[in-house]
Amino acid sequence: MPGTCLRFYVQENHRHHGVLLYEWLLEHAKQSGIHGGSALRAVAGFGRHGVLHEDHFFELGGDLPVVVEFFLSDEAAEGLLESLQGEGLSLFYARSPAEFGVL
Repeated sequence: MPGTCLRFYVQENHRHHGVLLYEWLLEHAKQSGIHGGSALRAVAGFGRHGVLHEDHFFELGGDLPVVVEFFLSDEAAEGLLESLQGEGLSLFYARSPAEFGVL
């Protein structure tokens, strides 16, 4: 099925309404009727401020990037983006065409 891959890039420790942002995004999408999503923690990364964040064995987590990813119809992707605009979030996202299905 043709559709959209929608990815949001957030910091592991960022919160929205008192909930970790990646968890909030997954729950918001679920309540919006999206059928699935994943949060993937990075090993290292940097963003627009150029600060490199890396996973170190002896450090506590909290500063690493997390990718929240959805594969969904184009209409559902548009609806999710519209619903997030009213939340006052500053979210970087990437949207690309995708083909997906179940075997």
